[in-house]
Amino acid sequence: MKKNILVIYYSQTGQLEDIVRNVTLPFEEKKDEYDVTYYNIRLKQDFPFPWPNDVFFNTFPESYLQIPSEILPPSEEVLGKKYDLIIFGYQVWYLTPSIPIISFLKSGYAEKIMKDTQVVTISATRNMWMLSQEKLKVYLKNMNAKLVGNIALVDRHDNYTSVLTVIRWMIGGQKEKSGLLPAAGVSDEEINGSVKYGEIIERHFNNNDIENLQSDLVKNGAIEIRPFLVRVEKVGNKIFTIWSNLIIKKKEKRPLLIKLFKVYLMAAIWIISPIVLVLHLLTTPIFWFKRKKQREYLQGINLK
Repeated sequence: MKKNILVIYYSQTGQLEDIVRNVTLPFEEKKDEYDVTYYNIRLKQDFPFPWPNDVFFNTFPESYLQIPSEILPPSEEVLGKKYDLIIFGYQVWYLTPSIPIISFLKSGYAEKIMKDTQVVTISATRNMWMLSQEKLKVYLKNMNAKLVGNIALVDRHDNYTSVLTVIRWMIGGQKEKSGLLPAAGVSDEEINGSVKYGEIIERHFNNNDIENLQSDLVKNGAIEIRPFLVRVEKVGNKIFTIWSNLIIKKKEKRPLLIKLFKVYLMAAIWIISPIVLVLHLLTTPIFWFKRKKQREYLQGINLK
């Protein structure tokens, strides 16, 4: 009997769709063993791409506070099967799984589809995905889904270069390199090479060796942890909590507060972030062991 594989994802630019389809390719090539179904999450009122500047920043409070929008129902084909494995592709908005992903997770459909099912998560982000994955782990645990693997693909350029390229891409619609700036997002080489992760997943799944899947993925480069960025994320989450709640509560002042938040965010990236980096480097000898344990935890699939 064929095993049922479901691929769930949301992709504005097409980058994440390319990644999940490459990861799924080893299953597609064994059509006598696997039946692969794709589910592209759709909102009833989707977000534009490229993003108008004001619209992108205006999604911040709902993104961070995980306030869902209404999604289009999955097809009967998606809902009508029990799956043996789910490959779940997502992106991060404002240090949190994106609104379309949160909207699916908070719909009744997610638990119906994912309950008691093995799940491999795949993210494609600029570089800060670690604490967003922690938030996603909570959703999966609460619906009794079993997280068995995680792959986190990122833009490998430095933090400041990737800020410039992602803004050019999201607001200007240009991913390709221009002037002194490289191409935005996960590199084409890494996207095309992500099929290797699918081969690892398929091998462990086929051999009933799912318990050792994550360690094998990590050994093959599926997870990169930059301790400095973990620190930035922790600080960012604290500050985003204050800003998002303020904007939601002060509805009449929302346009002004969004503008002030935009100014703050740019200052945080270009002024506060370098200060955090210097402090991180200075305290590395003191916190080396703690950060090593933190890195090992974030590379894994367990939830504290």
